[in-house]
Amino acid sequence: MGSHATLTVPTPERMGRLGRELAALLRPGDLVLLSGELGAGKTTLTRGLGEGLEVRGAVTSPTFVIARVHPSLVGGPALVHVDAYRLGGDLDEMEDLDLDVSLPESVVVVEWGEGKVERLSEDRLEVRIERAIGDAADGDDQDPRRVVLTGIGPRWADVALADLGRPTGAGDEPTTR
Repeated sequence: MGSHATLTVPTPERMGRLGRELAALLRPGDLVLLSGELGAGKTTLTRGLGEGLEVRGAVTSPTFVIARVHPSLVGGPALVHVDAYRLGGDLDEMEDLDLDVSLPESVVVVEWGEGKVERLSEDRLEVRIERAIGDAADGDDQDPRRVVLTGIGPRWADVALADLGRPTGAGDEPTTR
């Protein structure tokens, strides 16, 4: 049970905008699992989420701190940005990080979390970012990404993920497939 969408996002700016749009759908307790190779755009998407949630602090890759908490500036949920790359087999270590935030009252975004965070919640949004090889026109300097969004669990059953990235003006949209 859940929802699904695949978008083609042509530029980093649009990836950030997708993050801002996604932020509007998120609520406290949501778990977002981000996957994709190095440089795919995971942190760019998360930066957009942070802008959309209006949290404090620059969103950068938390590689060296494992987790970074960005409190809300507007009374909304905090953004907890986790890099699970160096965590062990699962997120038991998350409990040991002593984050000064309540995870059920936050939006938790986990990079490199496949196989580690799924048991944290029966509801999660999985976001896979892939380089869209072959989608760029010849001579085009854009490096488009394919973003596959999969909502898992009852929380995401009625969320219209396919509405993300809808055009706001001519030539200003990721394409939906």
